[in-house]
This record gives sequence, structure tokens and C-alpha cells, in this order.
Amino acid sequence: MCGIIGYLGDREATPVLMDGLKRLEYRGYDSAGVAVLQQGAEMTSVTKSEAKVDLLIAKLQDNMPSGRLGIGHTRWATHGKPTIVNAHPHTDCYGRISVVHNGIIENFAELKQELEAAGHEFVSDTDTEVVPHLIEQYYKGDFLSAVRQALQRIRGAYALAMFSLEDPELLVGARLNAPLVVGIGEGEYFVASDITAIIPYTKKVLILGEGEMAAVTPLGSTVTTLDGLPVEAKVIHVDWDVSQAEKGGFPHFMLKEIQETPEAVSNALRGRLDEDGHVSFMEFNASDQHLRRFEEVRLLGMGTSLHAAMVGENVIEDWAGIPARAQDASEFRYRRPTLGERTLTVVITQSGETADTLVGLRQARDRGSLTVAVTNVVGSTAARDSDGAIYLHSGPEIGVASTKTFIAHLVSQYLLALRLATAHGRVSLERREEIARSLKTLPDEIRRVLANHKEIARLAHHYSRFRNFMYVGRGLNHPVALEGALKLKEISYLHAEGSSGGELKHGPIALLDRDFPVVAICTDCATKEKMISNVHEVVARDAPVLALVSEGDHNLDDLATDVIEVPAADEAASAILSSVVLQLFAYHVAVELGCDVDQPRNLAKSVTVE
Repeated sequence: MCGIIGYLGDREATPVLMDGLKRLEYRGYDSAGVAVLQQGAEMTSVTKSEAKVDLLIAKLQDNMPSGRLGIGHTRWATHGKPTIVNAHPHTDCYGRISVVHNGIIENFAELKQELEAAGHEFVSDTDTEVVPHLIEQYYKGDFLSAVRQALQRIRGAYALAMFSLEDPELLVGARLNAPLVVGIGEGEYFVASDITAIIPYTKKVLILGEGEMAAVTPLGSTVTTLDGLPVEAKVIHVDWDVSQAEKGGFPHFMLKEIQETPEAVSNALRGRLDEDGHVSFMEFNASDQHLRRFEEVRLLGMGTSLHAAMVGENVIEDWAGIPARAQDASEFRYRRPTLGERTLTVVITQSGETADTLVGLRQARDRGSLTVAVTNVVGSTAARDSDGAIYLHSGPEIGVASTKTFIAHLVSQYLLALRLATAHGRVSLERREEIARSLKTLPDEIRRVLANHKEIARLAHHYSRFRNFMYVGRGLNHPVALEGALKLKEISYLHAEGSSGGELKHGPIALLDRDFPVVAICTDCATKEKMISNVHEVVARDAPVLALVSEGDHNLDDLATDVIEVPAADEAASAILSSVVLQLFAYHVAVELGCDVDQPRNLAKSVTVE
């Protein structure tokens, strides 16, 4: 949820920390701060901002601390309001131990009570502040030992970076249920919430596992368990280019990432789909015989990922003939699901760190279900904890609202559905070839949609005067409608609802009038005629209609208020093309309203707490 970074090396730490925090700001931007061990002085310089990282940078310009060791934090508040006092880093009673934290300390209240009884004084409302005080309580001259003892007392989720004045050449990182990586450079080292923060400096990254701790010194990094047992570290080489994490001339990351969607689709398909429709996943290499064991598929996700799961539910049942069920992971975890060895559980999470989804994954695994993670982050918790992984390979996505990764999720769901359909013998060679051709032409068809951005922007300008929207679709287009509505409200703060066409007249239609437009997805599919009937119902209530139709379809020309043509394609491909249109529409509406589309209020990119 929050973003953390630590640096130890030969260069000045402060500029590195500031650069890293700007790259991590998508994870949270309620407040920010840095702590730097000042060179030549036995003191730590702590600077905080009660707002975004830019304010912190402005504060540091006049008083830049000089030092080679430091930590930084950009916050998405959970415990305590966004204030200077609650901003990280947090320190112990004497300011000798500095800590930044991403996650939630679930037992912080009892720990705080215990520490206050022992004489510790707290200054913030955060859960994080118990960490430096707990380390102080255990400190007897060995910082690493004190950290280990402290962390063994903590319950919840954490990614931590910390240092002590007593050990000026030691940077410590630790993680449990929250992501943390160690970057290995030439004579310098980094600890960060994710790879995005450090790719300008190194592409050599060590992935910390659950309950592991990294001790970084000028001589290198050592990874152990919290008990001090050595761990063989997993080091990967990142093939992202630094330009992938920068705007590249676009006004916003979100627009840049929408424009990168054709490449994201190509990457999701590359090496997995051949001309005859045969699908193979390197990290989920189950045999046909193994896949035939499964009698049902559960798909878990949250938000945008849940909408992708709903699309997966449709295509798996349609193509593979297997019962499939998309479920809200946050509700799944509190049920007693009836699944077992005959169930394939698919967890869909862009970051691979979504807290509720991870708990659902472990719950399914504990019941004997085979699990597969569909994620964009190699080495993420979801990928490591699952029996297999399907990586999106979309590159970093900085905008908080998922765009290219949502489309890559849909492509991955199609590939999984086709793989299951082949294993179960439910799809002919001709049909497989047809699906393969449709998927392989998607990047070019998406480029055609993107080429129409000026017309979409014109319509967005017109519709930005409305305060309420209804999105309607049927079949695969129902979750597309839900996602379109979510995108609009996420970044423009307008009220938007998604509904199935059939559900419309069972309640939602009561909302409609001349000031409540409907975005109707009426592209070619089995239920198109039903959707046209829905449009008639909407128009009869005087509501404006913005209709998405397949190219060359003029059935709604005299009925809909406005029409956007989408390249003609089969239903699965069309759902993707319509999704891109709705992403662009939401983006341009938000820009018209002057909203911060990359960092919408109250949201963060990766929800690593419940």
C-alpha cells in the first residue's frame, strides 16, 4: 500500500531516495518522508511532508542532508491521519533507530501498551511506531539480533527498511505478507517495495521471500529467516528499460499505459499460442491428463481483477464446458468454500500482493485445490505461493487505475480457457485456429481503437457535464460494463454504475432521466438484439445513450444519442476492444474535469491490507 526505499552506497543517499519515492508514489501519496544518516555526525536527519513527494523535495532543496545511508517512505494512510507526525520514518525514543513500513501491525495496540508500561514514549497515531520502540527494547549492542526478536513479536503484514546510528554501514530489510526487493548495484544496494523504484540504478534484483530478512553492508547482502537461518537468495535479472517507468512524453502515465496495450497483448501471447490454437504456459505446465481432473474452476480477484475473473468465468464455461465461478476474494476468505482436489483455483492480481486475494489463495490451497496465479510481477507472493503462475509480462504499470494489465488479464483468461478446452476435448481444431487468429490480430485492432482517440476525447468533452452514468452490457460485456463504470468513478469521481442489460428494468432503470446517460455496449454478440431492446427502454425514459457498436453496424444510428464504432471482431476480442474504448473515455472525462488521473484520491495501486 505504501512505498518504501532504502539506500546504502557511495553516492549521496537523498537524491536516490527522492527519485525512488517519485517512482513509488503510485502506491500511496498521503504523506512522505526520509531519514538520512548524516556523514561525519552522530545524528540522523529526518524530513517529512504532510502531502505528496513534491512537497518533501521542496523542503529538502534548502537543507539537503549529506549521507550515504538512508530510507524513504510515501504513505497511504491506514492508522492515523496524513500529518507530519504520522508520516514515516518513525524512530525510537532517542532517534537512533529509524524505520519505514508498508503494511499493518495487527497487534500494535497490545505492543504499544506493553512498551508504554516499560517507559517508551510514542508521538504518532500509527501502528508502525511500535517497530522502532520494540527494536530499542531488545537492543543490547546487536542491531540484527534486536530486529529479529522484535519481528518475531509482530503479527500482520510488513515490508520494512531500517537502520541504526550504532551500525552506520548496515541497512536492514524484512518482509511478511508485503513485497520487498533488494537491488544489487556496483558498490551500492537498494531496498524497495518494488522493482520500479530501482531500475534506473540496477537490473539485478534479489527477491525476498516470506518471513525473510536482508542485511546489507558495503560488502554485500545476506538473507536469513527471522530465526537467523541462512537462505539461498533468489536473484533475477529485470529486462525492463528505465523508460518503461517514465511518461515518455505523454501527459499522464495512464494514457501512456493505455497506448502500450497492443504491446502488452503481444507479450501476453508471446511463446504461448501457436497457429493451431495450442496453448502452453512455461510456469504452469500441467499435462492434459492433470487438467482433465478438474471439475470446476474458481477465480478470485478484487476490483478490476474481479471483473477479469468474471470474463474468465464466462469463457471457461463457454469454451471448456467446465463450471466456473468468479468470486470476490475478500468475501471468499470468510466463507467455508466447498472446493478440493477437483477444483482449479485461479487468483488474479496485477501486483501479486493483494492481501485478500492472497488469503483466498492460501485458503484454497489448504483445501487441496491446485492454484495458479495470474500476475504481472515475477517473484511476487501470489506467484511464489501458487502451484503455478501465468505472468502478464506487461511491464510496470504506474497509473493507479489498471489499464493495460486489465487487458493482459483478459488475454490470459482466454488462453487459460483455451488450454482447458483443449485438455477436456471440448474444442475442435477449426475452432482453436479461429480463436488463435482472433487473438493474434488483437494488437493491430487495438491500435485502430487508439487511432480514434480524438473522437473519443470529443465525446468525453460533451459527456463530462453529466454527474451520473449507467454502463450496461450482456454476456462478456456485462463485466466490461462494470469495469467501464469503475474506471470512470475511480479517476473522475463521478457516480457510475454497471448493470447487466437484463437487470436494468429490475431496479436501475428507475434512476434514468435526461441527466443520467447510459453507456450501452451493443457490439456483435449473441445478445446484441436484447441490448438493442435495452436501448429502446432507455431512450423511452429520455436518457442520453452513448452506444458502442461493431464497425459497420448502423442499427442504432437513429436511436442512440452518440455512437462509437469498435472494430468488428468475435465476442471475446470485442470485449477487449470495448474495454480500451471505455478506458480512453474515462481518461478524457477525468482530464476535462481537471482530476489527477494517475493518483486518484483515496486509492493506491496495490492493496496490501484488508
